[in-house]
Amino acid sequence: MDSINVSELVERLGSDEDAVRKMAVFKLQGCVLDPSFADVFILEDGLTKLRHLTLHATGNTLAYSLTSFSRLLEVDKGWEYVNQDLVERVVELVVTHPLVNILRGAMSILVFIVSHPYTASNRISQPDSFGFRALQPAMTVYPQFLEMLVSRLSSADHALCANALLLINSLMREAITNDSEADWPKFIKQLQDLDVIKAVYTLMQSTALQDLSHPLIEFQALTKVLLRKWRDVPVDLNKSDHRRALKSIHLASNPERVTTPVDDGEEGSKKRHNPEKWRRLGFESETPAWEFEEVGYLGMMDLTEYVRQQEDGFPKLLLEQSTKLSEQRCPIARASLAVTSILCEHFEIEKADVDDAKIQLSFESRTNFDKVFKPLILQWSLLHTAGLQAFFRLWQTTGAETEDFMKIADLVRILLEAVVGGATRVSDVHEVETEIQQFELARLRHLQMELLELTYEDHWGHHLGQMRDELDHEALQFVKEQRIRCLLAGAWFSNGHGHKSDNVAVAKQDLNPSNPTSQRYAKLAHNRRFLHYADFDVRDDEEPDLEGLVEKIDLTTVSSVVLAPSEPSSSTTTLKATHKFISTRKVTIYGYLLANSRPASPKIHPRMGSTATKTPRKEVTLLTLHPQTQSLAAEWLDGLLMLLNYKPITDETKRLIAMVQDYGLKIRLLNVRFDDMALAGDSPEIPSREGLDEDYYYDILGN
Repeated sequence: MDSINVSELVERLGSDEDAVRKMAVFKLQGCVLDPSFADVFILEDGLTKLRHLTLHATGNTLAYSLTSFSRLLEVDKGWEYVNQDLVERVVELVVTHPLVNILRGAMSILVFIVSHPYTASNRISQPDSFGFRALQPAMTVYPQFLEMLVSRLSSADHALCANALLLINSLMREAITNDSEADWPKFIKQLQDLDVIKAVYTLMQSTALQDLSHPLIEFQALTKVLLRKWRDVPVDLNKSDHRRALKSIHLASNPERVTTPVDDGEEGSKKRHNPEKWRRLGFESETPAWEFEEVGYLGMMDLTEYVRQQEDGFPKLLLEQSTKLSEQRCPIARASLAVTSILCEHFEIEKADVDDAKIQLSFESRTNFDKVFKPLILQWSLLHTAGLQAFFRLWQTTGAETEDFMKIADLVRILLEAVVGGATRVSDVHEVETEIQQFELARLRHLQMELLELTYEDHWGHHLGQMRDELDHEALQFVKEQRIRCLLAGAWFSNGHGHKSDNVAVAKQDLNPSNPTSQRYAKLAHNRRFLHYADFDVRDDEEPDLEGLVEKIDLTTVSSVVLAPSEPSSSTTTLKATHKFISTRKVTIYGYLLANSRPASPKIHPRMGSTATKTPRKEVTLLTLHPQTQSLAAEWLDGLLMLLNYKPITDETKRLIAMVQDYGLKIRLLNVRFDDMALAGDSPEIPSREGLDEDYYYDILGN
């Protein structure tokens, strides 16, 4: 910087030779970011010559001049030289010039002009030199300015694209912040008509995110500001545009006038408006303006856009609803407003701090951009329509009535949170719409219960743990009883060997086979102490009673139950099992007999749970069952184990226990109101008696 002679540089800027001017302004653009150099440069009257070059130069000289001037504005110098001539020249360049390096500098200057803060002195001395107002006269001369600006968003040059978006952001922010209530909506609509949303949405999903991150996150934040501003505009039917919007919804419904007799003494009839003009559209009353209080004009816009998109479907939907009882009709307007409110909550339009987002971006790697960018917010209208259609589908599927409105709204909230919240930065919006439309109710209910459980977990953590412990025990006892009842009901089994070699006859050394049999029937006695069974040649349609089952096993003599072929070990004292029953489906019951083949009175071992006698015992096969299905095998194996006070081992029974526990927890949670959660924490606030007197009475109702 010290090697540059400022006086000489300023003199060269006014040279008659373009090459000299070009070299001087080229050097200047690298120096003016130094405020001390900028001050000296202005004292040497260099700004006058730089402004002249900005207005009249061409080619690279013009490009360097624009860059230098924008950098002076960046360090807050040279504002006294900004006037309508300069603004109009720069706007002209944006509209007409094809060179990228010139367009970059021109747009940068406009960004600083539009973004320059209003101060008291500025408003008095130069009211139209800064902000959006500074560009309005030039935009009148060049009406294609905004269109050209939006078209630059598709430029292959990322720097030019970023500058164009920065300028659009500046114009939007200025219009939203400082324009009158009547002006800023017109400007925003003008931008929307030029497809700026589509262009920015494409950029957010592109691979150029690193170079465009700051202007894109700013546009996203401004979108939230814009949505919040629309939401905060109250619906006022005294305003013509609000009145027209509501009337368009009514006319799109194909309203029918009601014929009523003329009450003036003359014969005839007269057509009047339907007395339920607005309630038939889903409003709660015939004065619908107040119902937009929560979502304001944003809710009006969403409902109007839905009706416009569903030009044919909207009146058909109303006709379909009119055939139902009043309490079964889905309130279309209320549902639309509810979906708008849900989207506002999901995208957190209350939070639109651009500076925090920029700070976050500065620490994020490009792999974490999905956490910051939410391009689906730019598809607000499509998401609203998809959410509203889902509301109708859930209403019909669940058979909801008027009193269930909030329940359906909660389901839609969970649905949008799951689908829209689960979408990535590059998710296609049409795929998101399809997923919203096809999301299964059962899956949605499951998500609802998970969220409900998490909600109560936060408030009732300790109590919920105790509840789960109780439900574990209850579920186990419930399934135990169910499995034992399967044994009490009895079942048929195929006889795998065709003789009695696998029962207690082996212990009696009776090795002579009997007549071949193909079926075996087993049934637990009502006292649950004996298992009766018998073999049959054929399977009867009528199940045998206990008197017809000639064989029985005293369950106190049972030592083990297994599910795969295995030789009993003399040291076996605990119940054992294997999971190979899918292929074998063979349940083998082992037990103990005395040496003289007479079972002794069993004595339960205090630790092992097996029978013990004073005489030597021998473990033998008491009974073998061949279940024909996996479910039957699980019922009898786990039924026998649980009857003998052992835990079940099959996955099928474990899943059943988990399901019973899960449903028990859900039923208990659904029976608890959110108001009850206060009982688990701080005591509820005692109501004040301020303003109350002694004028009260009791209303005692008799039974």
